[in-house]
Amino acid sequence: MNEYLPGLAGVAATKSNISTIDGEKGILSYRGYPIEELAKHSTFEETILLLMNGELPKKDHLETFSANLRTNRALKYHLVDLMKTLPGSADSMLMLQTTVSSLGMFYQGSECLIDGDVCTDLDYINTATIKIIARMGTMVASWKHIAKGYEPAPYRYDLNYAESFLYMLTGKEPDPLLARILDVCLILHAEHTINASTFSVMVNGSTLSSPYSVISAAIGCLSGPLHGGANAKVLTMLEQIGKPENAAKFVDEQLKRKGKIWGMGHREYKTKDPRATILQGLIKELLEARGGDVDPLFEVAEALEKACEERLAEKGVYANVDYYSGLLYREMGIPANQFTAIFAIARSAGWLAHWREQLKDNRIFRPTQIYTGKQKRDYVPMDMR
Repeated sequence: MNEYLPGLAGVAATKSNISTIDGEKGILSYRGYPIEELAKHSTFEETILLLMNGELPKKDHLETFSANLRTNRALKYHLVDLMKTLPGSADSMLMLQTTVSSLGMFYQGSECLIDGDVCTDLDYINTATIKIIARMGTMVASWKHIAKGYEPAPYRYDLNYAESFLYMLTGKEPDPLLARILDVCLILHAEHTINASTFSVMVNGSTLSSPYSVISAAIGCLSGPLHGGANAKVLTMLEQIGKPENAAKFVDEQLKRKGKIWGMGHREYKTKDPRATILQGLIKELLEARGGDVDPLFEVAEALEKACEERLAEKGVYANVDYYSGLLYREMGIPANQFTAIFAIARSAGWLAHWREQLKDNRIFRPTQIYTGKQKRDYVPMDMR
């Protein structure tokens, strides 16, 4: 009899050398590099290459890759026309899933994935990776305008990924500090071992589906409320609390009624999520740079975190990556309904790294089940039922 573990909790589904988590110590590493080091010294573009290839790139390699990302960020007019046909009220994740899946029709060439043979065409793999990651940022930024009936903002090829996204989103020259903060946010969300959406990448990739279909499936998985979107709920919660002095009472009431405190606790971490620590540091940097002239909800957030630590630390419940990220996104002018789409943009790097890894030693996923239904029965004719 096979052992049944709901949600495959603790079941090793693959071998990977892309990232690792030590939940007890609060450690997250990409390819052996601590996330703190990457947030401090790296860029999103460099982190993408690290995740894809396993090593930090040399200068010329990074420059070539960054240039390719920039020249591939434009959308074909057919794709823009497709986005214009979508209802303006459509969720940004549904828009992103639709448009990413449609890329496979505009950019074909997945012949290396047919006939059951593992794809070894690195040119195709690298090209598909660039086309997906480069365009996801453009799609999300453009949707803010298209959903309201306006033309998307023009492209800028002289800006890095984070700067270009903010420019297309707001139509204004990006604030250097906010662009750097967004760049760090993208690094922090780029990869996080075998979570639900990454597992969907592996399952879809194992069938030799095209990378556009693979990433579309992952976006659909991330859109679920149990996976992405908690940072928007954190903002709503902080607005409900209103003032720092209300935080402790709110926590007590939620604990009494067994309510949810959004942004607190993580299935992997028994201490504070290292990404939350980095984001909190970015908030303090922003506070200092602006002389305290930032969203007053920052103070509410810190007060709420302190109240939670006083009551929940012994249970291993601490702030996770969603806790501070929404506050920072709002400071950049990003609408709350696009927060999860930002998550998807960043995580596309990790998804595509796992797609590559799956192709290298591919075997189609075919888990088993424990049958709990009826045993053999005789068919009953219609007139005897």
